[in-house]
Amino acid sequence: MDALFDTHWKTIRVSRREAVVEVRLHRPEARNALNAELMEELTQAARLLRLRTDVLAVVLTGAETWFSAGADLSGRGGSEQPKLIEQRRTVMAGPDLCRAWQEIEAVTIAAIEGYCIGGACALAVACDFRLMGEGAYMRLPEVPLGMNMSWRTLPRLVALIGPARTKRYVMFGEKADAAQCLDWGLCDELVEAGQALAAAHVLADKVAALPPLPVRMTKEAVNAIAAATSHASIYMDRDQFLLASRTADQREGIAAFREKRPGRFEGD
Repeated sequence: MDALFDTHWKTIRVSRREAVVEVRLHRPEARNALNAELMEELTQAARLLRLRTDVLAVVLTGAETWFSAGADLSGRGGSEQPKLIEQRRTVMAGPDLCRAWQEIEAVTIAAIEGYCIGGACALAVACDFRLMGEGAYMRLPEVPLGMNMSWRTLPRLVALIGPARTKRYVMFGEKADAAQCLDWGLCDELVEAGQALAAAHVLADKVAALPPLPVRMTKEAVNAIAAATSHASIYMDRDQFLLASRTADQREGIAAFREKRPGRFEGD
């Protein structure tokens, strides 16, 4: 039995063509928003892919008109909160997801159409390459919502686009369209709308034609260099998230988002 292909996945679709595997987010009713189940299945799939020697490239994609709306906020705001230590465990789901995808030994390629927001952007940044169709964009709305950008994403962004652009991109929560992402280095290839997945498979086939050992050695070495101080610099980001999530500003940020109005923040 091959657990990767024989598992009855509920929120993802996994397929294979020779040495290339495609993983597709599949929560169309929620615009592929990352709820607990989708995050768990994506993490599980990545762990099953991690050391496979028969897989040389992995393409991660969403729907034809969107990648993902980001973290699913629909379940937040309940009256009862679990203990802080339990919340601390729960909020590791995002960092664990991104780490699992970063640790896949095969080359990983995110094919992005439409919007790629918040946690979905963090996931895409954990892949080796990002290909975007015209009209696609990435956005990190966390700070304007009263949260810090967590999921251990900041070091990956700094390595890709540098410190000043990371500050601008994260602080303002504004869209970075495909052309801007290409200019910054957040996107590796810009193609016509609707062609990101096809272009990702072309790149995956190109990777699969290379000698696999030096490809994996190169990936591991480059990632080690880029992330040499990552853990030391970002290991507290989940605790920062828990602190931010208990502030009045965070509650105001979520309320303003849902009510489609500007937030009124007081630093509390």
